Amino acid sequence: MTTEEVILKAPDIDRILTRMAGEILEKHRGAENLVLIGIRTGGVFLADRLKAKILSLEGADIPRGDLDINLYRDDWTRISHQPIVQKTELPFSLDRKQVILVDDVLFTGRTVRAAMDALIDFGRPDRIELAVLVDRGHRELPIDANYVGEYVETIHHTMVNVYLKENAGRDEVAVTAR
Repeated sequence: MTTEEVILKAPDIDRILTRMAGEILEKHRGAENLVLIGIRTGGVFLADRLKAKILSLEGADIPRGDLDINLYRDDWTRISHQPIVQKTELPFSLDRKQVILVDDVLFTGRTVRAAMDALIDFGRPDRIELAVLVDRGHRELPIDANYVGEYVETIHHTMVNVYLKENAGRDEVAVTAR
């Protein structure tokens, strides 16, 4: 039997993203040299929202890109023998930029490791930081987020599902247990 518990709803997600945008701007003392890069798929939508929040708070229209990490994953052969490769769009130089990688859930750290490997193929940023909506623990690699929306205690075999209106028609975060 599978059960799903909604832990965040649309107003919670909106409030969290506003707070995270403020934290980013405070830490960086503005938006100069900042770029947001969303990790496909959920991170792309969240990066769009963070970009809009930063524009609203600071009046700065910072560059935003999309990163596909499928060929950089260390487990891609376990997932599928023919991974679905999506488009990476980085229409700006990464050199000397303050990159904020954006993803929906931080779990083992392997997605973030793959994203950093991919980024280095595109340039040499001064700094790479990580912003995630949900940190659920259970790291397999020594990776931590700089900006976290919500820490959620989970057991290893549960799922944290992030539903965003851009692809799921609603904004919710739910924990699914089997």
